[in-house]
Amino acid sequence: MKIAVPKELTPGERRVALVPDAVTALTKSGHEVLVEKEAGIGASFADADYQKAGAKIVGDTAAALREADIVVKFHAPSEAEVAGLREGTALISFLYAATHPELVKKLAERKITAFSMDAIPRISRAQSMDALSSQANIAGYKSVLLAAESLPKIFPMMMTAAGTIFPTKVLVLGAGVAGLQAIATAKRLGAQVWGYDVRPIVKEQVESLGAKFLEFDIGEKDTQDKGGYAKELSPEAKRKQQELLAEKTKEFDVVITTALIPGKPAPRLITKETVAGMRPGSVIIDLAAEAGGNCELTEPGKVVEKHSVTIHGPLNLAATVPVHASQLYARNVIELMKLMIKDGKLNLDFKDEIINATCVTHDGEVRTGQK
Repeated sequence: MKIAVPKELTPGERRVALVPDAVTALTKSGHEVLVEKEAGIGASFADADYQKAGAKIVGDTAAALREADIVVKFHAPSEAEVAGLREGTALISFLYAATHPELVKKLAERKITAFSMDAIPRISRAQSMDALSSQANIAGYKSVLLAAESLPKIFPMMMTAAGTIFPTKVLVLGAGVAGLQAIATAKRLGAQVWGYDVRPIVKEQVESLGAKFLEFDIGEKDTQDKGGYAKELSPEAKRKQQELLAEKTKEFDVVITTALIPGKPAPRLITKETVAGMRPGSVIIDLAAEAGGNCELTEPGKVVEKHSVTIHGPLNLAATVPVHASQLYARNVIELMKLMIKDGKLNLDFKDEIINATCVTHDGEVRTGQK
């Protein structure tokens, strides 16, 4: 099959969907890989690296798309890219189908077989394909580096001739993949770390990383859905959670927020009043900025200072570590392709839980949510 990798069009995006090592694996399996000129340059992969791996370099996006049987991207395609896809082409990318129904409709109308990497189910067999987790790991790591750079203190304890410097206190809100990686990274830098999540079941994971777990009684017990994600709280539980967090955040130098609810705006954990009560010089890193933010004062894509607190609202943080983010995503995609391709052809078994959950359009129909 012909597998194409176009250059990403999203401003600031430095990742590439397939790295040279992945190209080598595909060409050894008999596939032809087409890579748009300079598609990997932002992640430090030159065209020569792809050619050495067996890829064919093509001059522009249109050339890559019109020849492809499978197109692999990070971001959802633009209108021009959708128009350039041949009928029957398979597309693999992050699509977020629930919040982009018009895009999904257009892909169906073009008879594109579209796979959304954000729809990989949370089951053991799919862990090697879980692109949300692979990119969240990168973001969690980088969030701590951002905090360390912005904070007017150092993270570790230091005993010097001039006196003892006490370690920075870090609170991580949300103990999913990004949150746990942030906890682990902050611990490695020598901070004192606490974690919080509405799901009591993650307490053991937080403590296994050497952090302490904040426990609040917010009046709700059923806080996790079947997929393992946090559920949206009742208005009363939200209010109580905000009040309890407002009291605790006064004790911390850094707060990193990672709380997300699939298909919904990010839960508001930190109010403007909470920020006003924090220590001057404190730092908030809001990893939920793209979904509206966990902090009321977050401005997506910006760094702002409010009440002497620095608030980061980073977007697409994984793209700032493009080499490893690209490598991990490429491995996720390769594992998914192994399920999709048989004897050199696209062979989709919709009885397979992963294929069924991930394929959002096929044969002119929207499949989102099919059982």
